[in-house]
Amino acid sequence: MKALKQLQKPSGFINLFIVLLLGFTFVNAQNLDEDKSNTDKPETELTPEIYWDVKAYRPQALLFKVKGIYKYGNLYDVKAIQSSDDTSVLDVKVLINGEKLPLKLIVKGDDVYYPLKGIYADGTLLDIKAINDDGELIDVKGVAKSGNVVHIRAVTEDSEFYNIIAISPEGKVNNVKGVKMTTNEVETVINGVEIHAHVKSLKQD
Repeated sequence: MKALKQLQKPSGFINLFIVLLLGFTFVNAQNLDEDKSNTDKPETELTPEIYWDVKAYRPQALLFKVKGIYKYGNLYDVKAIQSSDDTSVLDVKVLINGEKLPLKLIVKGDDVYYPLKGIYADGTLLDIKAINDDGELIDVKGVAKSGNVVHIRAVTEDSEFYNIIAISPEGKVNNVKGVKMTTNEVETVINGVEIHAHVKSLKQD
């Protein structure tokens, strides 16, 4: 009988352990449910996108609009897009009816410079132009390289060059440049179009 009682003693300890374990599991489940239901925590909020204006610029403080221009004369905004607090490298896109078209320097072919174009999903190219105060349209192109960076300028018929910049709503200024990831003439192909360089808004040195 003594041996039987000794064997029965651990069962009380096991029962207590199971009760404690179940209680711990229940509390954890409640905490998980509370975390899931609290969707308004600051760390889960998405930062709204901030659009920077893209302009052509000369040291005389001249600022010209830069627009996407379709063959029927429709004008579309070209914007650098900030989606976080980091503004050192921003994507640059053409905004058309809620869509964001890729903006790239394409392979130049017989051209002296690399044309800057927006690219539709079907491969149709959208011209990118600077527009001066008289309404004159000025080509925007990649004109020279420094390492993996292609310098983008608005180029007039008289060979005057205007820098291309992005300006934030608070007045911060980035340069707009072509960026190459490889040394190949054709960086990649997008929607059937041969791309020479990607286009980014880069923090000024």
